[in-house]
Amino acid sequence: MSDLDYYDKILVGIVGSLVGGISLGLVTSISFHAAVIAGAVVATVFTYDAMYRNPPLPPTDARVQAAAIVWHAVLLALILSIYVG
Repeated sequence: MSDLDYYDKILVGIVGSLVGGISLGLVTSISFHAAVIAGAVVATVFTYDAMYRNPPLPPTDARVQAAAIVWHAVLLALILSIYVG
């Protein structure tokens, strides 16, 4: 794993947290939906780190801001679809 770049490790962290949430929902008494949301929230921490603490582009770049808006919109849609719809 030492050959991985910083952003490769971030991607592994995002995928790992989502898979961990899914696994948690499948093997424990925690509801599947709540576990997936928990995994998505942990993935958001990795996303925040990659986009704002150590961005590959300047944080003022419109693409960075658009990616942040899209990520949070997807997360909000996931939460609303589970608990409202």
